[in-house]
Amino acid sequence: MRTVYLGTSQFGAVVLRRLAQSPHRPELVVTRPDRPRGRGRKLASPPVADVARELGLEVDQPDSVNHDAAITRIAAARPEVVCVCAFGALITEPLISLYPMLNVHPSLLPRWRGAAPIERAIMGGDEHTGVSIMRVGEGFDNGPVCAQLSESIAPDDTYGSLAPRLEELGASLLVRTLDEWPPCTPQDEALATYAAKIAPRDRELDPARPAAELERTVRALTPHIGAHVLLGDRGWLGVRAARVLPNGPPPGEVSLEGDRPVLGCAAGALELVEVQPAGRRSMSGEDYLRGRRR
Repeated sequence: MRTVYLGTSQFGAVVLRRLAQSPHRPELVVTRPDRPRGRGRKLASPPVADVARELGLEVDQPDSVNHDAAITRIAAARPEVVCVCAFGALITEPLISLYPMLNVHPSLLPRWRGAAPIERAIMGGDEHTGVSIMRVGEGFDNGPVCAQLSESIAPDDTYGSLAPRLEELGASLLVRTLDEWPPCTPQDEALATYAAKIAPRDRELDPARPAAELERTVRALTPHIGAHVLLGDRGWLGVRAARVLPNGPPPGEVSLEGDRPVLGCAAGALELVEVQPAGRRSMSGEDYLRGRRR
């Protein structure tokens, strides 16, 4: 089947690599323009662009996929279907209606529609998540679902351990869907939940919340975004790994007296197992306290 592929992120790059190894190898890959990245703010290509060029695929990086020039270039590839995964930009008419579009979404739709489904599944304490292949429409991840596969979330899963499993699952499911072209089923709107983009406030470990919720937040944002806790006038301390304790200091206080820092929470306490001071490398909670005591 002739395909065009729209994607941008690392998740999209993994799916693209698998699609290119299948009989549905894309005739064209459309991704976002290069952007400044990292501390040096150097211009860098999206992961999908890098993988596409490595695989010898034609690449287009328009300012908008909805512009006439981008639509014309897609039309020149004569796709039978357009595949979308983690593209990161709104797709509008007339493009939506020109071709059948299949989107790879890393959740069990209609749960966790939106920009951060993996993070929100971990934050929400879900025991399972998965991937869905859905038809793209004008709504917000609300198109009919054509295929789904489930994946367990382990108690110690982080974004860094869960996302790669979902990438491989989504890649295989997309190829299978293109092979078999199963019927698609409308989503139940009554069951829909939304995975909003991670905002600055989502990174803050608020001691007014239970320690168990904060521990899930740490795992959900590790290693790609990062959570942090405010240490009074000492500023923010990044937290890369944490453990729930049954008790600790009063809510809002941080104990620096033991082997590791401990944050008192509304319910229980949060032991800071691995931390990252501003402008420094990650280190164990023990090493952080030893450095402070010198």
